[in-house]
Parts: sequence; C-alpha cells; structure tokens
Amino acid sequence: MSPSLSELLKLPAGERAKLAMALWESLSVAEREAELDLTPEQAAELDRRWMEHVQRPELAIPWEEVRRKLMDRE
Repeated sequence: MSPSLSELLKLPAGERAKLAMALWESLSVAEREAELDLTPEQAAELDRRWMEHVQRPELAIPWEEVRRKLMDRE
C-alpha cells in the first residue's frame, strides 16, 4: 500500500525535498512545459508587474526582507 499524502507530509524536510525533486524529474519535458504554460491573463499580469518594476525599481523589496516577514508569520 502506498503512503498517503498526510503520511508523506510528516517526513523530515530533507526527505520531502528529495521526494519533490524525484517527482519533478519524473516529468517529461513536454509534461513540464504543459504544466508551466501561462494563461493570457497570467502573462499579462507578469508583463504588468515587470513594467511596474522597470518604471519604479525602488519599490522592490529585497528577498531577505520578504523571507524574514514570511518566517515571522510562523
């Protein structure tokens, strides 16, 4: 019998990361590309955000700050 998702989520972080990588690597290139295709709306939003960043780069938040805020929520 295969382990359930709830059982897999109980694995240590390193084991979960290895499992995630193994699952990702099990996908063919075509499967990966199909799953990563953006909708027109998603592509438009990414374009909008990029243009906003190009016009006002000073509004960018450094990754370290974003990560710290996320970690503080836990």
